Amino acid sequence: MSTLEPERGTGTGTLVEPTPQVSHGDGDHERYAHYVQKDKIMASALDGTPVVALCGKVWVPGRDPKKYPVCPMCKEIYESMGAGGDKDKGKGGKDKK
Repeated sequence: MSTLEPERGTGTGTLVEPTPQVSHGDGDHERYAHYVQKDKIMASALDGTPVVALCGKVWVPGRDPKKYPVCPMCKEIYESMGAGGDKDKGKGGKDKK
């Protein structure tokens, strides 16, 4: 009996890129304000796209960051950047995850 499956290495395929895991929860691990570039927060506010914090967290901002402590990882990364980086990155550009 014959099957019509293509041989390996021939034909075309579909490359599927993973979708970032965007958090909408409010668990304890998410009760931090994260550092993000201001322009990214503004774009997210306009079109609802997720942002990426210095620590790598991905989410759609929507809560007041002043109500939460700063993420320790974001703070450490920001402080290690020193002068010469994007002076707007982080300063005032933090938001809650």
